[in-house]
Amino acid sequence: MITVDSLNFKNERALIRVDFNVPLDKSTFQVTDETRIKSAIPTIQKVLKDGGSVVLMSHLGRPKGTKEKKYSLAHTISTIEKHLGQKIKFVDDCISSEAFDQSSSLKSGEVLLLENLRFYAEEEKGDKSFAEKLARHGTIYINDAFGTAHRSHASTTIVASFFAKNKKCFGYLMAKEVENLRKILNHPEKPFTAIVGGAKVSDKIKVLEALLKVADNIIIGGAMAFTFVKAQGGNPGKSLCEDDYIETVLNFLNQVEIKKSKEIKNIRVFLPIDAVCATEFADTSNKCIYPINNIPSDWMGLDIGPKSINLFKDVIASSKSILWNGPMGVFEFSNFEEGTKQIAYAVAETTKNYHAFSVIGGGDSVAAINKFHLGEQVSFISTGGGAMLEFIENGSLPGIDAIERDIVL
Repeated sequence: MITVDSLNFKNERALIRVDFNVPLDKSTFQVTDETRIKSAIPTIQKVLKDGGSVVLMSHLGRPKGTKEKKYSLAHTISTIEKHLGQKIKFVDDCISSEAFDQSSSLKSGEVLLLENLRFYAEEEKGDKSFAEKLARHGTIYINDAFGTAHRSHASTTIVASFFAKNKKCFGYLMAKEVENLRKILNHPEKPFTAIVGGAKVSDKIKVLEALLKVADNIIIGGAMAFTFVKAQGGNPGKSLCEDDYIETVLNFLNQVEIKKSKEIKNIRVFLPIDAVCATEFADTSNKCIYPINNIPSDWMGLDIGPKSINLFKDVIASSKSILWNGPMGVFEFSNFEEGTKQIAYAVAETTKNYHAFSVIGGGDSVAAINKFHLGEQVSFISTGGGAMLEFIENGSLPGIDAIERDIVL
């Protein structure tokens, strides 16, 4: 893997694709979560320490090809400067003559931030001409934006084709993502348990099918479990259920049985046994525990129940590799957070006490780990939800392939 540690940036101008798509306060436009900016700092510092200069490019929000003040990357300048420990330059466009003048005149140790790439519709279209213009800003290209690596956009994928193989590489953040995901998917220590939750089967079925090839145990939780319940003849009450995916779910379960019967793989799929149910989708709703396959018609499941928690914790405790994507219930509600909370603790405890390797990914899973202050007790937290899911499905991403393939335009 070619990373920033593989190169010396003395007298080079590094064009770095970062992910500064950070949340902003709606009134003051101040950055409210600095995680993504802090994560990019080590790569920037490596270039500067070597004696190079840096041009940063990113998107922010969804301006749809038009310039909007609320989506300006100018709002991130003070946060970048705080964590980088120096002043940076900013230009209010990314391919204007002024932008090229500023980047070409950068001195060693200087940093320039380009304006929001998505102010141009060509960015999301993966326009080759737009990518070629962006490439003029640097003598070396670095991709350090894993969260957008699953998009074939101009700045994440196409631009790499304008740089020779020894002039493009992964930043520290990207390298860690690729290394850890490849480790758990390609060379997991057994047994390998995948925990998949969330609201919809439609969002995760391809991930589940991909995991059939590598996992020993698959734990399914969250509202998506109710489609499995109904497919098997159970009554999920008024819980969220995707009737259009019942046949898909049955086909998935059939694939599991085929693998077992032909002794291809002894994989086990675990579904919840019980559910914490409510009459309304609200934290203040009445709640009661019912068997997951026999929920009254006027109740809905919002969390896994205590029997399910104990079952899942036992499976996790026996694991050496753990991948978790998606919560077990509506953990944003304090009355329905227990399932997700207990799974988070189980993953952390197994990582610590049994030296398991654990990877957490997806916005809700990461939010849950952080909510329960367990971020330091798991092996790796992925920064890209959609990117992580596509990596599991396909084994790579367009932004990764663009660095590793040897094609120069």
